[in-house]
Amino acid sequence: MKRSTIWILTVVMAIALLGLLAMQIVYLEKMVAMRNNQFYENVKRSLNSVSTLLEQNETKYFLDQDLTEAEQMYSGIRKNSFGFGEGNDSNIDTTLKTLNPADLRPANRNKLKALNDSYQDKQEILRGQFLYQKSMLYEVILNILNHSSDRPIQERADSTTVSSYLRSELDFNGLSLPFEFAIVNKTSGVVYKTSGYSPMSQQDVYTQLLFPNDPKSKQNTLCVTFPTKSDYIFSSVKFLVPSLAFTFLLLGVFLYTISVAFKQKKLSEIKNDFINNMTHEFKTPISSISIAAQMLNDDSVRKSPEMLKHVSGVINDETKRLRFQVEKVLQLSLFDRKNATMRLEEEDANASIYNVINTFKLKVEKYGGHINANLDAEDPIINVDRMHFTNVIFNLLDNAVKYRREDVAPELTVTTVNPDEDHIQITVEDNGIGMKREDLRKIFEKFYRVSTGNRHDVKGFGLGLAYVHKMIDLFGGTIRAESEVNRGSKFIITLPLYK
Repeated sequence: MKRSTIWILTVVMAIALLGLLAMQIVYLEKMVAMRNNQFYENVKRSLNSVSTLLEQNETKYFLDQDLTEAEQMYSGIRKNSFGFGEGNDSNIDTTLKTLNPADLRPANRNKLKALNDSYQDKQEILRGQFLYQKSMLYEVILNILNHSSDRPIQERADSTTVSSYLRSELDFNGLSLPFEFAIVNKTSGVVYKTSGYSPMSQQDVYTQLLFPNDPKSKQNTLCVTFPTKSDYIFSSVKFLVPSLAFTFLLLGVFLYTISVAFKQKKLSEIKNDFINNMTHEFKTPISSISIAAQMLNDDSVRKSPEMLKHVSGVINDETKRLRFQVEKVLQLSLFDRKNATMRLEEEDANASIYNVINTFKLKVEKYGGHINANLDAEDPIINVDRMHFTNVIFNLLDNAVKYRREDVAPELTVTTVNPDEDHIQITVEDNGIGMKREDLRKIFEKFYRVSTGNRHDVKGFGLGLAYVHKMIDLFGGTIRAESEVNRGSKFIITLPLYK
């Protein structure tokens, strides 16, 4: 698959997933806003009902007070003015109803007249009572308007009553969650509050004016908060959380899939480069060995000791070169295994490095340069795999020659010192083309190769420094690099001593 095709699929899928995620988030926000509005409406409805109930209690209080006074006053008037005892009214009604017309004799007419006069007096009394009660109602209304605000708010809306009304009304409106409240006076501040009333912000407080007909200076406000409001709102929209989680999971899988696709594309390109480089690296020594083998078939070459020595030397050198390339290919298998097979043993670092320098010296001198060896470590004994340790030093020296400057003879310096009693420090320094700062962070990554500008003679697999880093890590040590462009590079290895 082409890289452009992967990018197109990536963009399309990213737009689709991000669009789906955005729609879910917008829907979630709208659901939360709607639930907040519903919560606000239910709370305000409950608070209005509480306010109305308190006003009805206020009216009932004044009615009871005035009716008690009226009953006492009316009872005194009847006894003192009319002399009617209890039961007289009903006796008059009974007498009038049971009176027989045959009894209307002249002797009884005076008695009947007295009864009629008493009945008319009773009607006047009832009319007077009605007018009096009517005036009393007006007086109650005037008392409510003029004197109700003089009562302490603690009596007009005591905490027990307010709490009971709030609980009842909130449950009726479907809000069965805990609450805290306070009564706040407009001028004097908080009159009283529940122990848990401590709002974090004004947005968390729901208010309702109590007794709105009171003078403004005496008006009181009921303030209510709900500590578990967030949990209540979330519980109503939590069914959307799994869908968001699955969307994020899908987005993560998509990103991982795209990452794998690009890695596979990169590995495919690296594989092609690897095959091309390997073919080139193997082709040259094989061709040299083939030519040398053909020369050995020539009788004149076999008869000349000098030519025979030269041809055998070529075969030997090219065989070593071919073996070295094969070892590099085998190093690739180390990166596909979690644990490389190591045969750790006691090794003299100075002696091993000295042997590698002697082997590599001819290659450096070929380009007019030389290697300086300052092997001054007093305690050089380390615990490493001899073959892999030798390959580590050889790779660093090979890179120093490979990335040399064209106009300057290569100068390599290898040093060993003991920075402390438990470690040995190995430094490989050159005067080559160097590296940029951004390259230093990636040179130990597998298959990463530093750009060499216009130079096309630098071949490799991008495994050398990755292999070096892996081996040093397996030896229990560390490696770091320092470099400047056109000034050279320095690799510093620190390994624990064998104890």
